[in-house]
Amino acid sequence: MARFAYLRVSTDEQAKSGLGLEAQLAAITAEKAVDAVFTDDGYSGAKADRPALVGAIAALQKGDELVVAKRDRLGRDPLLMMELEKHVGKIGARIISVSGEGTEDDSPSSIMMRRIQDAVNENERLMIGIRTKAALAAKKARGERVGQVPMGFDADADGRLHLNEDEQKALKIIRELHGRGWTLRAICAELEQRGIKTKKGKAKWQPKTVARIAKAA
Repeated sequence: MARFAYLRVSTDEQAKSGLGLEAQLAAITAEKAVDAVFTDDGYSGAKADRPALVGAIAALQKGDELVVAKRDRLGRDPLLMMELEKHVGKIGARIISVSGEGTEDDSPSSIMMRRIQDAVNENERLMIGIRTKAALAAKKARGERVGQVPMGFDADADGRLHLNEDEQKALKIIRELHGRGWTLRAICAELEQRGIKTKKGKAKWQPKTVARIAKAA
């Protein structure tokens, strides 16, 4: 029998959660010796196409165990979890959580416990999404930077956006020329001839950049 540890963190969880990759491995090895470790760093628990997860399941044989620190490391979607358990079961292997969570056996009460835990994990994933959207909306309402600084603006040390006069002029030129029916390449050439640089300070303009600005007008 072989025992494989599976570890996963998403980008946000690595920064905010106390169950990072090292902590997960420590929790697993404190309870069980493992033969190999499969790690997905920066992958959502709602998706199945994770390279390490695919590799771990492919390595399983009859009698093997796929061990996680908690079930939400394996997945945060109840349907995905049921499909994974079904597939692993067909191989003759088992999914084990060192936190218990109903993975000790396949009694009706254990199966119910797993399903409840998976539903709780999904709810937490959905709530994280709602909280993230709300936080981004609040930052945007305060005029703070949400992602990349858009063309026509600069961001100060606090993330607040301020008008960039030179870039605002470039935006005006693009919108005016596009409104007159100029082609994207012609607009690029005109900007370059006038010595107007891109947001990244490049002298060469790309049609797709001009198209994105014109579309946002």
